[in-house]
Amino acid sequence: MRTLNLQCDRTIAAQREWHATYRALAAPRPRRTTELRRRLLLLSVRIHWHPWWSTPAGWSPAARVELRRLTAGERRTDAA
Repeated sequence: MRTLNLQCDRTIAAQREWHATYRALAAPRPRRTTELRRRLLLLSVRIHWHPWWSTPAGWSPAARVELRRLTAGERRTDAA
């Protein structure tokens, strides 16, 4: 499988931050829920509309899966 080759690490950083924000929102009785929801929406837009997805390499659904795979390690270690 081809490795995700983004022009910059901003999308990977945004995906990591998205997961962290989601975990904070999913915690029991989270504080600042409105702020967290707005942050999650903003990060979702940044990830979805990143220009890299408009390139031939980014068209593949496998590219989005690869982005999630790259950030999955952090989710597993935080959950343990």
